[in-house]
Amino acid sequence: MNYYLMLSNSHGDGVLSRYQNLRTEGRMCDVVLEAEGVEFPAHRTLLACSSDYFWSLFQDYTLESKAYMISLPALSSLGLEQILDFIYTSCISLSPSTLEVTLQAATYLQVNHAMHLCTDYISESIALDNCCFFANVAARYGLSEAFTVSNSFIASKMHRILGTEQNKAELLVLNHESLQEVLEVEEMPGVKEIDLLQLTLDWLDCNPLSALQSNSLLSRIRFGLVPPEELTQLSAFKPALRTPFIRSVVQKALHYHLQGPLQPLLQSVHSSLRVKRSKIVLVGGGPEADRPQNHILTYEPRSKKFGTLSTSLPNKLQHQGVCVVGNFLFVIGGEVVQVDEENEKTAVMTVTDQVWRFDPRFERWEEMEPLLQKRAQFACCVVEGVIFAIGGRGQKGEPALSSVERYNMHAGWWRSGVSLLHPVHGQACATIGAGIYISGGIHGNTPQSSKEMLFLNSFDGNAWETRSEMSVARFGHQMATVRGKIYAFLGMFEPFCEIECYSPEQDLWIILQPLHNDRFCYGLAATGGRRVLMFGGRKWQDGQEVCTTNVLEYDTDYDSWRELCKLPRPLCGTQCARMAIQDPPET
Repeated sequence: MNYYLMLSNSHGDGVLSRYQNLRTEGRMCDVVLEAEGVEFPAHRTLLACSSDYFWSLFQDYTLESKAYMISLPALSSLGLEQILDFIYTSCISLSPSTLEVTLQAATYLQVNHAMHLCTDYISESIALDNCCFFANVAARYGLSEAFTVSNSFIASKMHRILGTEQNKAELLVLNHESLQEVLEVEEMPGVKEIDLLQLTLDWLDCNPLSALQSNSLLSRIRFGLVPPEELTQLSAFKPALRTPFIRSVVQKALHYHLQGPLQPLLQSVHSSLRVKRSKIVLVGGGPEADRPQNHILTYEPRSKKFGTLSTSLPNKLQHQGVCVVGNFLFVIGGEVVQVDEENEKTAVMTVTDQVWRFDPRFERWEEMEPLLQKRAQFACCVVEGVIFAIGGRGQKGEPALSSVERYNMHAGWWRSGVSLLHPVHGQACATIGAGIYISGGIHGNTPQSSKEMLFLNSFDGNAWETRSEMSVARFGHQMATVRGKIYAFLGMFEPFCEIECYSPEQDLWIILQPLHNDRFCYGLAATGGRRVLMFGGRKWQDGQEVCTTNVLEYDTDYDSWRELCKLPRPLCGTQCARMAIQDPPET
């Protein structure tokens, strides 16, 4: 025989509805619960089935199993009423004014489903004016999910909370565990570390802790992100910063601030921005050739959103070198372009030896030790914290350069490196481990582009070595390293769209899927995964150069291209790098 298990969705609700009618009418009630002098008739069987407390209370061997009146002095009458309403209807009416008494009763009576609804209420109702209250309630009653939600909300909205005195005052009564968890958060848009330090010190003034607990709380501050002048001033007046442990942490931060050129190599959690994901910065470039602008765009690959760096380049540059070390952005050499204000068609281009360093922690530019030689259209790369400037050209009309220089941050100056086999400019560069690879470019004063690939072991190599040539001669192209292979993209003034991949193990180039349209003077950045992004650039259209707005993505696994999005405006001649930049505050 076949048997079928059938389920009624209405039976349970019907039973509860009948119980509620009986309770309302005062019928068949066999127990009265009392809190604060208020009496609540109820039914033992339903209470026992809904509450672990009553299940234990009404066992046959207990005195309460026969009692008609049961007093609950630990509960408020409102809290008991709330829980009884839930037991009889499965519904509960919650507001900030009733939340805590409800939780108190639900916890005492062990009505777990009511506690779950309180958690849901906190998660769905959290806002700027109640988040600290909710965090405190969640901590007090062990609501782990609501506790996490509240702390995450506080961290994500910290800039706005600190922006109003009323909400800021709520932070001063935040429970210790929540504040500790908030200070651990990796991402806090728009919040300066000095504000977190001041908040913590103010909180400690209102909530005295032992030295051990105070040290634990303050150790979550990233002191390297606090301006040294303010850090020194606070240390002089705040006792919490003068305990032996915290004083040593503060002294390390002040020492870091004094290191100047060495700072990129001294990074730690105390000097790292509260940012989870890096962005791509697009340095320089403009809407037309030889007209660079000094703004810097930022691009977040996951959201595909563009922004603008808060500060601009010190100069309008083109053909510069760009790299990142220790999350400092270095902009090296290039051509400074000055446009005649009266005649915008006239521009003066001067090759420079200037080196600028941008610190996103304090959003400031600093001029560093200049190059030994003025360079433009050169190769720039970083190996183990050492910056290399390779080849390039000086002023227009001057011969190309074969010299190489290295910037050693321990010393803080540029020194000559292993020279190239011959002068070259317009070449591309990529690194794998300690190896530096450069390809193509124009050698000396010859007008033809090159297919050549050169290699240098930056640790102990004393000469550049030749490797297999590319299939196509390239100039003004770019290369990217993805998963141990080097990809060479497009080039300048050449009627081709070919892309090829180099395997160092095999010393072999392989031709890949071409881009459908030619492109040059584009920005290029590897995402850190298997993809490479191409930003803007110029292309030939009807016999003229046209600046584009496309952002294209190349997938190295599938050898395929797709268009991701559009730039805010046409852009060519930009240089790209990846670094952590704090998001602006939410509006």
